[in-house]
This record gives sequence, structure tokens and C-alpha cells, in this order.
Amino acid sequence: MADLTCKIGGVTSPNPFWLASAPPTDKEYNVVRAFEAGWGGVVWKTLGEDGPPVVNVSSRYGAVHYNGTKLAGLNNIELITDRPLDVNLKEIARVKKNWPDRALIVSLMVPCEEKAWEKILKRVETTGCDGVELNFGCPHGMSERGMGSAVGQVPEYIKDVTTWCKKHTKMPVFVKLTPNITNILHPARAAVLGGADAVSLINTINSITGVDLDLMSPEPVVNGVGAHGGYCGPAVKPIALCMVGEIARDPACKKIPISGIGGVSTWRDAAEFISLGAGSVQVCTAAMHYGFKIIDDMTEGLSNWMDDKGYKTLDDFRGKAVRNYKNWQDLDMNYEIKAVIHEDKCIQCGLCHIACEDTSHQAIRAEKKDGKRVYSVITDECVGCNLCLHVSPVDGCITMERIDNGKPYMTWLEDPRNPANMKKTA
Repeated sequence: MADLTCKIGGVTSPNPFWLASAPPTDKEYNVVRAFEAGWGGVVWKTLGEDGPPVVNVSSRYGAVHYNGTKLAGLNNIELITDRPLDVNLKEIARVKKNWPDRALIVSLMVPCEEKAWEKILKRVETTGCDGVELNFGCPHGMSERGMGSAVGQVPEYIKDVTTWCKKHTKMPVFVKLTPNITNILHPARAAVLGGADAVSLINTINSITGVDLDLMSPEPVVNGVGAHGGYCGPAVKPIALCMVGEIARDPACKKIPISGIGGVSTWRDAAEFISLGAGSVQVCTAAMHYGFKIIDDMTEGLSNWMDDKGYKTLDDFRGKAVRNYKNWQDLDMNYEIKAVIHEDKCIQCGLCHIACEDTSHQAIRAEKKDGKRVYSVITDECVGCNLCLHVSPVDGCITMERIDNGKPYMTWLEDPRNPANMKKTA
């Protein structure tokens, strides 16, 4: 059987599935239940310094339900832990002592001052935890106080705080990055310059999930009004995959270990993140939706897939897709595919024709034969865009088949149709 042992940034766990810093990791009770279920690690919900109490509001969650799918996206306006620091530290120490083989990372967020970070790091070290995660991502509540994404959006701050933490602790330091930025490489490179042992991403995306049209208030509603919050769940996975891939392929990031976060709900999601360079994956929304026992499907599914592919360890396929992640100008301009409709699987719904006729290239012909609707591809008009394949409700009814007869690979930079090349030959 495949070995799911995960090693990332100086931290080892029996499998790559960790619970992210969030309500599921807010106390000993939850974390013990997670470890009993089989999770490889947790990132304890973000701790702050002693001082004014953290007070949350009610309600806290908004959601996007789409086309019958519950929690396609989840929005939260919850703050860091509202439990006393001493209580959290005692529980962390007890959990780590009782579960020495599991990864236990502690998320931290304090003001952007070296003394504040030094003070809390010394206290966290006493727990025996495996490392810390610097929360530079939270986009609501704490950011208005000069923490969270307010730090994560300024690369210089990231570098400074990471440097302070590496100076004041021997524990591995993970830096959690915000997606609420135009280029994820700037904060990632700053973390590398600060000496981070790994980066974690993505944190939640600034969002409003909906508006209550009776109250005329953003959701979730708190006594008639609402606020922006952090968006997570399956809907954010494409954004997370892109940002993870950007860091994994960036030479300036020096192949820094990555803990992938964002919409991980199945073993396949995890495999995709790992193939784009992630070492571990962190899960939140899926656990909040279905409970901790989903770990069984995740570990068994990943192990079975690895066995089928001949991968013995996670390292055998980690980052394997990075070499195939290209910029647009590096794609093959000679590669050509066309749609093929397999009539034996067609249910005559007409969606492929409607989509192509109204919004694409008018490349699907609609006819009636013997009282039956028949659809066929007008090959000369088809540009191989894949739209018909994606709207078809029947798997395998439409396939995309290659017709370029193996022409040599040619990028846009080499294409004679490129204006730059036309000038050269003029």
C-alpha cells in the first residue's frame, strides 16, 4: 500500500490531511475527536496575545448554495479564538503529549511589533507543539486592527515579522498568505526572504455571499446589518490551485514547502494540490459540512489512487504537474481538437446546440430525422473550445478529438502570425 507519510517544513504527520485553523480546531475536545478519526494534523485556531477579550457576533456564517449543492461556498465573520490564551496553551500541551505522532501547528496573530511576537512565541514553545503558522490572511475584523491581511498585503511587513519569529524561536515557522492581493508571488517571496520554513495558502477571500432582499442587508445578518467576511469552500479551489502553482514554479520562491488550502473536500482535491507542489493540505469547510469521518474517504481514496498509479510515496508525484503549468504564450499553437457528438449517448436535450449557437461559434447543426432531434458538429466552424462538452449533461456524449496530425510544437513567440515575427520577416 502507498505510504501517506507527510513531511513538510520540518514537520511530520502520518498523512497529509490537516484541519485548518478554524472553529474545528478551537479546543481540545474537537482536536482529539479529529485525531481519533484519523486526521494527520491540525493547525490550532489562531491565538492572540493577552489583553482585551475577543468578542464574536451572532450570526457568523453566510453560504452559497448552488443548483441544489449545499455549501458550495462558505463565508465567515468569526474572529480569532475567544478563549483565554492560558486555557488554549494548556490544552495544546496536553493534546501534543497524548498524540505525539500527529502534526500540531499553532496559528498566531498579534500586533506587528517584535516584542509582541517574541512574547507569544516563548509561551507557545512550552507546549511542545510542532510549529507555528503566522496568520497574515484573515480579511475581516482583525485586519481592521492592523493584523491579519493588513499585514499579509504588505510584503515588507511579512518579511519583518517572519524574520522576528525565526530569530525568537527554533520552531518551524509557516506563513499563511492572503489571496486578497494582486500577485501572490510578492508576499510569498517576502516570506522566503524572512526565512520561513513553509507557506500556507490560501486564506479566505474577502466576500459578501449574498444580500437579504427583505432586510436589504449583506449576509450573514447581525441585527439588520452585515459585513464583509472570508470566503472558503469548494468554490475557491480553482483560485487556490492557481496560487499554489504560481509559488511552486517561481524560482525566487526557491521551492519553499507549501501547505495547500482552499476547497479541499475529497482525495482527488488533495492529489491535485500535491501535484502542483503542496506538501500537506488543510481542510475546513468539508469537515464543517460532513464531520471528521470524511478522513476515511480521503486517506483510502488517495492511497488507492496512488497504488493504481504506482506511486509509493507522496514525493513520487508531488509537483509533477508544475512542469506542465505554463503561461499562455508557451502553449502549442499547432495543437487542434474538434468536438464529436456520439449519437448513441445523446438524449436530445439540445444544450450543446443552444450554447454553441447563442454564445459560441455556431458549430453544431440541429436537424430532425424520423421525428427525432439529431445534433452534429460542423467541423469547419468548430474551434475546439470545449463549451459543448462542459454543458452536456451526459458523460461521454461529447468528446474532443485531436485532428492536427502531430504538427510540431509551436508557441506564440514562434508563430509567424505573431506581429513581432511578422515585423522580423517584413
